[in-house]
Amino acid sequence: MLMQGSDEQLVPAVQAGDPDAATELVDRHYAAIYAFLRRLSGTDAEAADLTQRTFSRVWTAIARFGGRSTLKSWLHGIARHVWLDWLRQNHREVAVAETWWNDLADSAPAPDETASRSDLSTTLYAAVDDLPEELRTTVHLHYYQGLTLQDTADSLEIATSTVKHRLRTAIGHLRTALADPTPSATVLR
Repeated sequence: MLMQGSDEQLVPAVQAGDPDAATELVDRHYAAIYAFLRRLSGTDAEAADLTQRTFSRVWTAIARFGGRSTLKSWLHGIARHVWLDWLRQNHREVAVAETWWNDLADSAPAPDETASRSDLSTTLYAAVDDLPEELRTTVHLHYYQGLTLQDTADSLEIATSTVKHRLRTAIGHLRTALADPTPSATVLR
């Protein structure tokens, strides 16, 4: 039975051990967490594994969820910590191949618009990928995942003013990078 209502109504049922509520929680948030981790890890397989690890941590921590943040920001915070642990354990640097963006499906209405948008998107995504990690992650959460400023701050465990500053800094770097799209134009690290 699918539960109706908000996440705030769903959490107590999950905390009480309701398997239908747990299934509903995963159904509601799996795609967003997977997309966030896919963007950070660079591969489908790693994102799937990291998403599983995230929900595994969610199940062990759900009893302690007190509602100080939204469920969405709490889940993204756990996903971010899982990703950081994965990076540390594997001494990895995440690099997303430029061709990865070209392989993404685009729902643009016309081929010429698709080509134009694809070029701009590829350029923009590449510029975002060149941002320092803290700026890149902030951009991912706020713009790509659609988290509010407060939810982004909660996920990153920083102040909202820091999120605003990081976003302004990132936008400045992106403007610089996109103003001169030559290969030598890079975002400062």
